[in-house]
Amino acid sequence: MTEPATWQTTPIPSMSEPDWATLTQIPITGSSERLVPVSLAPPPVRVFPAYARMGVPGAVNECYLREGVYRRLLAVARSLPKELTLLVFDGWRPWRVQQYLFETLSEAIRDAYPSIDEQELVKRTREFVSLPSTSPEAPSPHLTGGAVDVTLCDADGLPLDMGTRFDEAVPASHAAALESQPPSQARDNRRLLYHAMRARGFTNLPSEWWHFDYGDQLWAHYRGENRAVYGPAELENIESRWRQSLRQEQYKKGIRI
Repeated sequence: MTEPATWQTTPIPSMSEPDWATLTQIPITGSSERLVPVSLAPPPVRVFPAYARMGVPGAVNECYLREGVYRRLLAVARSLPKELTLLVFDGWRPWRVQQYLFETLSEAIRDAYPSIDEQELVKRTREFVSLPSTSPEAPSPHLTGGAVDVTLCDADGLPLDMGTRFDEAVPASHAAALESQPPSQARDNRRLLYHAMRARGFTNLPSEWWHFDYGDQLWAHYRGENRAVYGPAELENIESRWRQSLRQEQYKKGIRI
């Protein structure tokens, strides 16, 4: 593991893309950890729920993560140089948003390459957007609350140059893409983010410099773990809170429902 002083000088290793057919076979232990809003986090963490601000249907105007992931992310932010902050674009993602992103990117690729066959179209789409799934055995990573999209900001809150924009579906967005290019500030910024996140147990999706995982099947795949921790998660609403509290009350009274 690299030390903070060498993060910007240590190259990002080139990693192979995930084998989704194998990855989704990794068993999931399951966890009762709640989803918590990242806007609760103190500095040096900032929140900008990108999809809600872009008007994506179904997007929530908050970034949620499992509590354990939230605490690890705080540790990452506190390990950064004092003038930098960690900006969170997205965390837990509703299925509707995942479906919208998958379909929108797929349509854009088809428009750009009209002769593309269906197998290649799905492959190209999954390079940047995972298949929408609510399956307990193979949920989309962002649906678990274990996946997070982040970048670095300067002292004024402005995102640092990373070579490409967040969610830019181009080869240059691959985490290690700049390692074969002439030295640049963007390359060093990517290295800093990558190694700071890795030092706290996160893994990176090779095709996206901004995407990191903890506890989901992607994380288990790249860590060589036998099991993932997090399955699908749902936001608590007032109805679910009431129903849960009533069930607990009845249980205490010895009423079986």
